[in-house]
Amino acid sequence: MNGAPETAATTRAADWTWGLIRRIHLGTREPANWVQLFRFSVVGGSGYVVNLVVFALLSGGLGVHHIAAAVGAFCVAVSNNFLLNRHWTFDAGDGHAGFQAARFLAVSVGGLAINLILLELLVSSGLAELPAQAVAVALSMPVNFIGNKLWTFD
Repeated sequence: MNGAPETAATTRAADWTWGLIRRIHLGTREPANWVQLFRFSVVGGSGYVVNLVVFALLSGGLGVHHIAAAVGAFCVAVSNNFLLNRHWTFDAGDGHAGFQAARFLAVSVGGLAINLILLELLVSSGLAELPAQAVAVALSMPVNFIGNKLWTFD
């Protein structure tokens, strides 16, 4: 029976992964989900602008290091995005705001981790800080949408 626990764990992980993929696939067939994606993108666009303005103020205006500036910009933008997504995108006003905020923050921190990795790679490759942040934020958006759709506001 050597390897049985690893096999069971692998099977559970594979089942969970395929279940998630199936859920995402089935979700793409629902028109309401496309409306939510559009709204999420609009909210994300406003958060994107907030993020870049705060990042520019911190990194350019105050001389804060680009990683610290990205974290500060994230904190301001995530507050904006949570409120707008909760009430407009997912119409989740009937849920417990504290619970949703905790989940939204957890998903957003995952997106921030991807953002910071991409930001550092782009800055290290010679791209200026503000354009690098713009690209990094845009590329991390799908992680945020899927996580919030499937977990935070489900």
